[in-house]
Amino acid sequence: MVKTEIHRGVAHIILDRPEVHNAFNEDVIKQLTEAFAEIEFHSDVRAVILRGMGKSFSSGADLNWTKRVAGFTPKENLRDASDAIAMFLSVVRCPKPVIARVHGAALGGGSGLVAACDIGIAVESAQFGFTEVKWGIVPALISPFVVARIGAANAREYFLTGEKFNAETARTIGLIHHVVPDEAAMDALIDSKIREIMTASPEAIAATKSLILAVAGRPVESMSETTAMASVAFRASADAQAGIRAFLFRTTPPWVS
Repeated sequence: MVKTEIHRGVAHIILDRPEVHNAFNEDVIKQLTEAFAEIEFHSDVRAVILRGMGKSFSSGADLNWTKRVAGFTPKENLRDASDAIAMFLSVVRCPKPVIARVHGAALGGGSGLVAACDIGIAVESAQFGFTEVKWGIVPALISPFVVARIGAANAREYFLTGEKFNAETARTIGLIHHVVPDEAAMDALIDSKIREIMTASPEAIAATKSLILAVAGRPVESMSETTAMASVAFRASADAQAGIRAFLFRTTPPWVS
């Protein structure tokens, strides 16, 4: 259901349920969480590409799973919701840059997964939507990740209507960063992003991701001490010292591959 392939320092985490457009169920949630947890400890992995097999990225919740969940007790529902939140958090907190490679449908939780990634790239024909209200439910589990990405104003429109929208609209509201004409162009752009990532310090990237999570949405004044301490701490790191030496002596930093 979820498989991981590692090629030349890049982990491809693949949703592999093409027969149901890579819809989530409890097994997908568990396996995706485990895949990101495992990648964290691969020092040779510098970046992650999250993608779906078949015609879609992910169409969201599996209908059969949704039917089973409807019969859960409150305790079972809470456990199930907590597992899903852990999945999204495993993507957000991954110390490696995570790129969403989006084609076909990315609906409901699928759009939530895109929001949890660092960089979103989609083909023009991709389709997005927070369709939960159409099914009489709320997009509660994905809301922290999506609202952080697209803002409350856009969430009001697209959460409340449940309407589907195209890739250009997704780019305009900030859900994704780039729209390309086809999958060949998407892979070429992803390759260019990977090349840039490979020239950056893995330790600095991980620390920067943590810093973004710490300061996002916080008043500037309240973060002064946090940001100052982060700057001081990393200036003394081995990577910072190596980077400074490479800059001064016009040499290549040790992490460049």
